[in-house]
Amino acid sequence: MTKETFGEYIRRLREERNLPLRKVAAQLDVDTSTLSKVERGERPMSIDYLKPLSQILKTNYNELQVRFIADSINANYGKLEYLEDGLGEVINQIKKNKK
Repeated sequence: MTKETFGEYIRRLREERNLPLRKVAAQLDVDTSTLSKVERGERPMSIDYLKPLSQILKTNYNELQVRFIADSINANYGKLEYLEDGLGEVINQIKKNKK
C-alpha cells in the first residue's frame, strides 16, 4: 500500500473524476471547508461518510474503507513499539466475536 494518506487518496480520486470540492461536499451535506480539511489531513473523516463517498467517487467501498482504517490506525498508533502485537490481538478478538 502507498504512503498516500486517506485525505490525499480521496482528493486524488475527486480530482481524477473532475469533481469540484464544493460539489462533493454538497452531496455529502458537509461544508466545503470541512471536506477540504479532511483532504489536507487536518480533520478526520467520519465513518458515516465512507459509503456515500465511495458512491460519489465511484470507487470500491472495500478499498476506501481499508485505506480509511489503515490511515486511522497509522495516524493514531503508528509510532507505538508494539503496534503489530496489538493489531494481532485485535484480530484474535474480532475472530472470537464472529463465532
